[in-house]
Amino acid sequence: MQHNVLILDFGSQYTQLIARRVRELNIFCEIFPYNNYPKDLSPYKAVILGGSPYSVRAEDALKIDLSEIRGKKPLLAVCYGAQYLAHFNGGEVAPSNIREYGRANLSFIKEDEEFLEKVAPNSQVWMSHSDTIKTLPTNGVRLASTKDVENAAYRIEGETTYAIQFHPEVYHSVDGKQILENFLVKIAKVEQSFTPNAFVDDCVKELQEKVGNDKVVLGLSGGVDSTVAAVLLNKAIGENLYCIFVNNGLLRKNEFENVLNQYKGMGLNVKGVDASERFLSALDGIKEPEAKRKAIGRVFIEVFDDEAHQIEDVKWLAQGTIYPDVIESVSVKGPSATIKSHHNVGGLPDFMKLQIVEPLRMLFKDEVRRVGKTLGIDAELLGRHPFPGPGLSIRILGAITPEKVRILQEVDAVFINGLKEHGLYDKVWQAGAILLPVNSVGVMGDERTYEKVVALRAVESTDGMTADWVHLPYDFLMKISNEIINKVKGVNRVVYDISSKPPATIEWE
Repeated sequence: MQHNVLILDFGSQYTQLIARRVRELNIFCEIFPYNNYPKDLSPYKAVILGGSPYSVRAEDALKIDLSEIRGKKPLLAVCYGAQYLAHFNGGEVAPSNIREYGRANLSFIKEDEEFLEKVAPNSQVWMSHSDTIKTLPTNGVRLASTKDVENAAYRIEGETTYAIQFHPEVYHSVDGKQILENFLVKIAKVEQSFTPNAFVDDCVKELQEKVGNDKVVLGLSGGVDSTVAAVLLNKAIGENLYCIFVNNGLLRKNEFENVLNQYKGMGLNVKGVDASERFLSALDGIKEPEAKRKAIGRVFIEVFDDEAHQIEDVKWLAQGTIYPDVIESVSVKGPSATIKSHHNVGGLPDFMKLQIVEPLRMLFKDEVRRVGKTLGIDAELLGRHPFPGPGLSIRILGAITPEKVRILQEVDAVFINGLKEHGLYDKVWQAGAILLPVNSVGVMGDERTYEKVVALRAVESTDGMTADWVHLPYDFLMKISNEIINKVKGVNRVVYDISSKPPATIEWE
């Protein structure tokens, strides 16, 4: 990829949003930890320093050598980055008298500054810091202020270095995207050439150069990511691509047959493998979420390896890894707390002896969908909700049994089909049902029951990094609840999850 922007991550929860906003400008960018980025900076046309939960005043402040960046590349420092430039270059950073968090307005904007061109007077911005810049660094020029933050934005005279103490990447900063565009396009002169068509052309060429005439095996899941990866590879290497769709016994109701039928008209070479019993046997008695994921990952590799051995001289394994998977699997400060392991990040066991190719590893989910549209993939398939790699296993809290899988498949089918029938499916980013490890008392007919509780979950999001629960109509929820209780044997209570991410995650495990 040409015309890259390098984003250095200091641990902020907003770093990925910076990348998203840059990509929205049709500019390709990459995120790297501040302490582990490429030595060769020649491909990068600009650098952005992200925010951080750390303080530049602390003994364990995250420090970076900027000698190869400052004055040599256009540099934008955001929040922690802005304070870092001030604190270590002749300025002063001190604890703020008030917690500078939330909405604020730019009360002062310096005139005739390209960096703030088209930024409206009194423009709303989003603050998130407990320190503040009291004195600008050497040669610092103040560009903007809010009522409480005198040095909300500044530049350094004699170099193309800019800094802001607010987050331009969040929607609450109304002109944030304009500020990023001013910096990247007008000041750094980065070309806006990252489009779905350009990505397809570049990716196909790269795949052909990388793989050549070798054979590639790909595990299809029926989801958007693996499907788009398959079509890209098919476009690049044709009949040398071998696709395997494994039924792990934890798919949605009838999904194994439906997905295989879906792929028939796409010109892909697909083999279906039913390994349900093997997976359910491996999960017997396992309750802990990470242990479930690891067990499923292990069996999947074993099954996949068995099938791959039947393909003569296969050398590559293709995966539908996307960028959030990659970013979440890299830590800023050594091993990080595990939110969840990603089944397709981290390499393969030695015995598989396959090289990995990941055509989508630099794309966000919405970008994958746009690429899929460019490739002519059916809109219904591209609009499918994300579905977790471990399947229903992480929607069955606690130990897994065939009977619990049956119950959840039936509940899920009622919910998802209901969303489609009522025109709500495309208004939801992801939906599913969760089988809870509790029973509740109920009355059905004249009899007392003591049966399972299920939770319904529906969220709206762009890429799954943040998500809000969807306000589904009460009448719809009432109808679905009644239908589940009446049709699914073993369930007598339905609840609706109204948690957002953060603090909750989309999945329950």
